[in-house]
Amino acid sequence: MAQMSESAMKGWFDAFRYDGGPTLYSFNNRTAVTGDVTIITFLIIFCTLYVAFLIIYPGIRKERFTTFFTVTLSLFTGATILVSLFGSGWHVGHASIVSSYKAFSKEKVVADIGVYVGLNHVNITLQATPALNASSSDIDFNERFYWLTSDQMGDSFKDALFKGLPYPILTVAEYFSLGQEGLSWGGQYRAAGYYAIIMLWTCFALWLLMNLMLIVVPRYGAVLMTAVGIFLLSTVCGYLGMLPDNPLTIHLEGRTLYFHLGWCFWLVFTAGCICLVSGVIITTTEIIFPNSFSTILEVDYDTPYDRHIIIEDSHGRRFQKKRASSTKLEDPPGLSFGSRLLRRLSSKTPEKMVEKRGADNQAFEMEPRKSSWQYPFRQRHSLPEKKLSRTISHDSLSTRLSREVPSIHKEFNRLRNNSDKIHEVSMW
Repeated sequence: MAQMSESAMKGWFDAFRYDGGPTLYSFNNRTAVTGDVTIITFLIIFCTLYVAFLIIYPGIRKERFTTFFTVTLSLFTGATILVSLFGSGWHVGHASIVSSYKAFSKEKVVADIGVYVGLNHVNITLQATPALNASSSDIDFNERFYWLTSDQMGDSFKDALFKGLPYPILTVAEYFSLGQEGLSWGGQYRAAGYYAIIMLWTCFALWLLMNLMLIVVPRYGAVLMTAVGIFLLSTVCGYLGMLPDNPLTIHLEGRTLYFHLGWCFWLVFTAGCICLVSGVIITTTEIIFPNSFSTILEVDYDTPYDRHIIIEDSHGRRFQKKRASSTKLEDPPGLSFGSRLLRRLSSKTPEKMVEKRGADNQAFEMEPRKSSWQYPFRQRHSLPEKKLSRTISHDSLSTRLSREVPSIHKEFNRLRNNSDKIHEVSMW
C-alpha cells in the first residue's frame, strides 16, 4: 500500500522534475508587447457606450436621424482625441532588413523593423522572419523610448546600451537621441508632439462642452462642434508644419527606412473635417430655420416644458391677431437661399418696424367727426347754446354741501358734551 501511494503521489507531482529535484523552468517566458493597454481601455469604453446606444435606438420614435448622427459623431470624436493622444501612429516607417544582431558580429538576421512615432515617445519593433532564420526565429522586440523632457531620450538610449538591445534598435534610437550637428530629429519631433498634445487637450475640453450644450441648447452645441473641427484641423496642420524640414531617413546596412504620416494623423484629420462640415451645416440651418435642430437627448424633451412646445405656444399667443388679420408679411415663396439668409441676418426685422409704427401719442386728441348730413329745413326755435364750465372736484357744489354740517347736528354735539360734564361733577 505504501508503494502504491508513493507511486500515485509521484505521478501527480513529478512533472518537469528530474531525479527528485525541484521543477526546472528552462524556457524563456518573455514576450514582446502586442497591444497598448491604454488605447485598448479607451476603445472598450467608447465601444460599450455606442453598443448601449444601439440597443435603445430601435425604441426611438422621433428625431431618429439627428440623434443617431449626433451620438455617433460625438463618440467618434471623443475616441479619436484620446486614442491619438496616447497612440504611436503619427509618423511611421517600416522595412525588411538584413543586419547584424549585435555589433562586430558576422551573423546576419533577416527581420522586419518598424518605427512608430507618437507625440511623446517612439516605439521600435524588431521581429525575425522564421522561414529565413533557423537558429534565431524567436527574436521579437518591442521597445518604447520616451522624450517627455529634453534629456530623457538620451538617458533611455544609455539604458538600452546597458541592457544589450539588438543593433538595429540601437541604431534607430541613436537618430532620435542626438541633438547636435544637424542631427536634431528627436528635438523637432518632441516640439511637434508638444504642440499637438496642447491642441488635443483643448479639443477634448471643447468636446465636453459640446456634449453639454447639445443637451441644454443644441444650437450652441453646433457652434462648439464647429470649434472642435477647427481645432482638430489646426492640430494636424501644426504638427505637419513642425516636422523636420530635412526628412528623417535611416540607413541600415544597405537598406533605407523611410517615414510617412500614420493612422493617428489621418484619423484626427478625418474627425476634424466631419466636425467642421457638420457644425457649419447645422448652424446655417438654425439661422434660416430657428429651433429646427433637435435630439431626444435634450433636457425636458417631449414634456410640457419642452422648448419647442413653449416657443410654439408663446409665438401663437403673441401673433394670433396678426395672423388672423394677415398684417404680417411672409417671405415670398420664390426667394433664393441667399435672400432668405440675408433677411434673417438683417438687423431691421419687420417685427421691430411694426412695433415702432404702433407707438401711441398720449397728447393727441382727435376732434369729433363733423357729419356732412343736414336737416332740409331750419329750426325756427333753436335753443341757446350753453357752455359747460369745468370745475375742480373739491370746489364743486356737492363737495361744499357735504363739508357743511347742518346746525341741528352741531347743537346735538354741544348738549352731549354738557351732559358729560354734569355727570363727572356728580361723581365727585
